[in-house]
Amino acid sequence: MDNLHTLTISDALEAIRTKKISVRDLVEACSGQIERLNSKLNAFITMIPSDDAIKAQSPESNASSSKTLHGIPLAIKDLFDMAGLRTTIGSKFFADHIAKDDAFVVEKLKQAGAILMGKTNTHEIALGITGNNPHYGTARNPWDTTRIPGGSSSGSAIAVATGMALGALGSDTGGSIRIPASLCGVVGFKPTFGRVSLRGVFPLSWNLDHVGPFAKTVRDIALMLQVIAVHDPLDPASVKMLTGDYLLHLKDDVRARKIALGVGDFIETSDAEVLEAVREAANVFQSLGCKVEEVDVSWLQEAALANKIMTQSDGAAVHRDRLKEHPEMFGDDIRRRLDDGANTPLTDYILARRTQAEVRKRLEGFFETYDFLILPTTPIPAPTIEGHDAVEQAGRLTRFTAPFNLSGLPALSLPCGFTREGLPIGLQIVSRAWGESKALNLGHAFEQATEWYKHLPVL
Repeated sequence: MDNLHTLTISDALEAIRTKKISVRDLVEACSGQIERLNSKLNAFITMIPSDDAIKAQSPESNASSSKTLHGIPLAIKDLFDMAGLRTTIGSKFFADHIAKDDAFVVEKLKQAGAILMGKTNTHEIALGITGNNPHYGTARNPWDTTRIPGGSSSGSAIAVATGMALGALGSDTGGSIRIPASLCGVVGFKPTFGRVSLRGVFPLSWNLDHVGPFAKTVRDIALMLQVIAVHDPLDPASVKMLTGDYLLHLKDDVRARKIALGVGDFIETSDAEVLEAVREAANVFQSLGCKVEEVDVSWLQEAALANKIMTQSDGAAVHRDRLKEHPEMFGDDIRRRLDDGANTPLTDYILARRTQAEVRKRLEGFFETYDFLILPTTPIPAPTIEGHDAVEQAGRLTRFTAPFNLSGLPALSLPCGFTREGLPIGLQIVSRAWGESKALNLGHAFEQATEWYKHLPVL
């Protein structure tokens, strides 16, 4: 088989199971993409040679091709600990920090038979969405290398879009999975807060951080979620819930589902091509038998602002000593945002937490009326790397994603079109708390009806 790096996880698993390809063939195909493209795109901070990656596969999973992710090459954001490898968090402070243990989710992926290709580039300390990292190199969008890939999980999205890995893990505090997924034309998912363990993942905000997967298709997201969405009794944020069967419900009938299409001033400031693609997506859902209704969601703006206040203040708390002792070791944009967070009045922070409680309650009521909310993932396609202020860009690009970190709701980004310049556009599907299966079900139905996911960047 040619172009093994373009396979979906599902197709690769079937090809391995039927012995059409070997695990080594697949790993070497992805490794070849890393060798060919990483110097241009800066997706990886630490790469694991293919021989070492295969050897590191756990012995029991290596022996059994029935494992959920047997032989699948995956990439891990460099915020997640992997035993024996450095975890830099995209920062000078941690350039030589070697992890002693695997993060909980990394351990689960290894047990499922996945092969880990390395640690991916992130906006410094995960506090930013451009992927311009002054310490480990600027990450670049595979659809146009003069543009940002989004962040902070920049390298994970690039790796999946280019076949350096078939899937990846990222973290999301204000949109850090969904934004790069949208701008790089892949699928990214932020589950409900507490669904996936954060243990072994360097924090930005203990209140807003989420862990989730990237992949080429919604089905692949469901496969990865099945592995990582397991209760972790040692993680304070992990909630003990029944494990969902995300694959079982993927093909459920979506007819008569009630969808709210987000409109209003807050949404309408988006780029015209983005709005057009999302409206076209709404038409697709109507053609599938869903009931779509326009709903003004301008009140979400308050949620986005509260999320920003909490993210910066929580980040300043996490990095308090480093900020005090060595502020010069942070990049300019990060230092500015941490300083803002450190100088936020306590009353403003308390009011942001109150907004969080109110937004959660309001969305609870919202999802008693509607099954889903759909809106753009980002208001604009990928901006250029040059000529923009990173702090301003963060506020602009997290506008539609941050409210769902504040509320902790599951939110999926998947491709829904391209601009005339050939840049990907992302559709965001939001569902009620613990409604991961429903969000993935609707995303899968859209994917099957449109096939945008089949478009790959040419490099």
